[in-house]
Amino acid sequence: MKFVVIGGTGLIGSKVVAGLRERGHEAVAAAPSTGVNTLTGEGLAEVMTGASVVVDLSNSPSFEDGPVLEFFQTSTRNLLAAETAAGVGHHVALSVVGAEDLPDSGYLRAKVAQHRLIEDSSIPYTIVQATQFFEFVRGIADSATEGDTVRMAPVSFQPIAGEDVARAVGKAALGEPVKGRVEVGGPERFRMDEFFRDALAAWNDPRQVVTDPHARYFGTELKERSLVPGDDAPLGEIRYRDWPGRVPAAE
Repeated sequence: MKFVVIGGTGLIGSKVVAGLRERGHEAVAAAPSTGVNTLTGEGLAEVMTGASVVVDLSNSPSFEDGPVLEFFQTSTRNLLAAETAAGVGHHVALSVVGAEDLPDSGYLRAKVAQHRLIEDSSIPYTIVQATQFFEFVRGIADSATEGDTVRMAPVSFQPIAGEDVARAVGKAALGEPVKGRVEVGGPERFRMDEFFRDALAAWNDPRQVVTDPHARYFGTELKERSLVPGDDAPLGEIRYRDWPGRVPAAE
């Protein structure tokens, strides 16, 4: 089978491409650097030729409310149109657990808009909603920083390794379209404020984590289960304490 992986040169995409190729499939890493641009439509018709499945792992270069919405709407419309013309039978997209329940976040509103375009399309689909990646933990801390203080809500937090996300996406791509959403999370659940307190200590980071029930996460306040999957969701295998990127590499 031929798989087209949009964003196939990125963090998750490169792993998905490698996993599909290991199983003997043709997996094309599609990105602007390889001549495929979902915003302009460049290269889409050509790369779709003969494709059975398209995996959309693209992400907006800007998280500002207007640009991020424009990115996901334009990119998804262009992709779906090209897939329809080529007769693609399965559209797989990666999204975020809890996106529908956090409308104060411009990024998550844009992901919900993406969901709706996919769901309204005639193409059978699977939307994989993952929790936050281990690889983004530092970025989350930085976004919550005010001076020397990191404000974190005392809510559940269940991050997942990028490698486990890639496995879940690959499994979805190889399976039949579910015409709905599937969730995946990390193998352990933490209190978000406690997790980041421990993480900063492991980084020898002098910032202080302050527990704040009203702390905002990329523009939105969190509820207890905003960032965790359903109780029956499949879980990744890699624990945060075993993840190689948990602490800075020795110089």
